[in-house]
Amino acid sequence: MTTSLPDENAKRFIAILNKKIAPGVLMNALGHMTAGLAGGAQDSNAFCLLHYKDADGSVHPNISHYPFIVLKADNSNKIRKVRQEALARGIPFTDFTSTMTIGTSAEQLAATAATSEADLEYYGICLFGDTAELREFTGKFSLFR
Repeated sequence: MTTSLPDENAKRFIAILNKKIAPGVLMNALGHMTAGLAGGAQDSNAFCLLHYKDADGSVHPNISHYPFIVLKADNSNKIRKVRQEALARGIPFTDFTSTMTIGTSAEQLAATAATSEADLEYYGICLFGDTAELREFTGKFSLFR
């Protein structure tokens, strides 16, 4: 069966993670950010979600046609700059900070509200958009390995 799909390199997801944070904490942050980006999407059709069917007929649903690239940042301030650029350009994103790791969600909301943006420690950011535009300000980051 042949399906007509858009150019898979036209759009992409990009996650940029703070390399100074422990891997387990980063994976938690990445999960939260990805869920937030998908859940907050104005148009989830933009993600071009596919349902893969195996030879036994089992369906493996909602896998994006577009690449998901994970990059690393040297520190929180590098992520802050990406966030500022995404805001300026109107690019959809979610981010995750240290205030989102303490206690209950209510305590996390209160801690974030009590912290100025300049004092937040960013663990990561996830973005979705046109590949060429995202590369303009994320191209300097290397792959997270």
